[in-house]
Amino acid sequence: MAQRLTRRQLIGGAVAAGGLASWAVRAGALGEPSTLFREVMLVDGTGTPGRLANVLVAGDRIARIMPASGKTSGSTARMVAGEGRVLAPGFIDMHSHGDPLHDSYETFLAMGVTTVTLGQDGEGPRVGNDLDPRSWMQAVDRARIDINVALLAGHGTLRRAAGVADSVHRPNAAGLERMAAQLDSELRMGAFGISYGLEYVPGIYSETPELSNIGKVVARYGGVCMSHMRSENDDEIEASINELVTSSLPARPHISHFKSVFGKGEKRGRELLAFVADFRRRGIDLTADEYPYEAGYTGIAILFPKWALPPTDYAAVLAERRQELRDYLIARMTRRGGPEALLIGTAPYAGKTLAQAAQQEGMDYADLLIKLGPDGGSGAHFTMDKVLQDTLLVDPSVSFSTDGGPGMRHPRATGTYAKLVEEYVVRDRKLTIEEMVRKATGFPAQTLRLSDRGVIRAGAKADLVLFDPKKVRARSTYVDPFAMAEGFDLVMVNGQPAFGGGKRVGFSGKLLRAR
Repeated sequence: MAQRLTRRQLIGGAVAAGGLASWAVRAGALGEPSTLFREVMLVDGTGTPGRLANVLVAGDRIARIMPASGKTSGSTARMVAGEGRVLAPGFIDMHSHGDPLHDSYETFLAMGVTTVTLGQDGEGPRVGNDLDPRSWMQAVDRARIDINVALLAGHGTLRRAAGVADSVHRPNAAGLERMAAQLDSELRMGAFGISYGLEYVPGIYSETPELSNIGKVVARYGGVCMSHMRSENDDEIEASINELVTSSLPARPHISHFKSVFGKGEKRGRELLAFVADFRRRGIDLTADEYPYEAGYTGIAILFPKWALPPTDYAAVLAERRQELRDYLIARMTRRGGPEALLIGTAPYAGKTLAQAAQQEGMDYADLLIKLGPDGGSGAHFTMDKVLQDTLLVDPSVSFSTDGGPGMRHPRATGTYAKLVEEYVVRDRKLTIEEMVRKATGFPAQTLRLSDRGVIRAGAKADLVLFDPKKVRARSTYVDPFAMAEGFDLVMVNGQPAFGGGKRVGFSGKLLRAR
């Protein structure tokens, strides 16, 4: 009983901030705990115009959608006074990081996210040293988590679980067979597809025949192949998209965090959109996601040449090719904007640019990079053009993601969806609220094949977010990346309050499974 009262007290805080007028233990007619959202602006995730409505939630599902003028007197449901605020499906983050077994996703709930997609960049989650993510899935099933999780099999983890060495370019037939069998088991367990990290170890060493073999397995389950592609450089991106499409078929290909590094301008953005659209005209269901920031965030390994990356003996590289490595790093950083364009996000230089960290150490930035090595840290890389990225971002065929995780020193991990509302909908009017919500909910659900989430309709799961768009604020910055978003008054996960009153109030998340 004490635990139940504590939960009620917690929820009570959310009720005050979110506009709930009264609570009842059970909705007698339905026999389940229920909530009635009264007089909300219903933005249902399909892109259709918003409309005033009453929405009844029973258990973990939407029970009924009614005209706002309908009578609600006598209802035993707990009441939420919408007062014209937007009620939308919970946002589905198409590219996320972290582990709900260890991490709090409170900052994601604070910006309206109710589902994260994990296993990204080729790296699947694990329990200890167990490379089989099925053990992790079973652990999540038993745990109390605060957010829904859609899991992808990670190509790099899959490779290692099958005993394929990182540096192998062409696994033999037995290795390919082991990878296919392992992937089949993960997809049968409910993974939604596979993710690649082709710019990272070990994906950087893989070749098309290996990826094509994987695509055939994913296709049998109707899954998706999501990829951090081979290169995101402007002069190589079309080739990278071609590789993703040809190696994925007959499975569905998806471009993770669609961007053009070094590209500039609206014209270039439209060229890339036309290139992608041509695949769809040919019947290939190619999709993409993107976040609204001009800096990426990744490990400094991306700056190093392949011949200096694991499993290469880095000490031998320094002994034999140090000057060659130094020259490479200087050329690479010069093209990427210089040492001022890298904001380090890990200790001991967190919050400093590479230039500032080098000055602190009294050494040239290239020598500091060599000292750190490819595994020596991560940071925000300022390599993108806002005009080009915005051209991609507002396109109807591009959904949204954070590419963030709990504790990441990048504002995308705490501000993405708030920024989309605050800037792109309210301030700049580049998107309508209906289109922004569709690209954050219904469209991602369609890509993942989540048939019962991403839209508000009778029978769908009750992942919901209530907010006034004019009050939404993305407070985080590159200097203060951990400030939580404001303005999302009530977030519901599987029919239960998960966030309200500025804090997390529940643990009703689930590990979702592909069907």
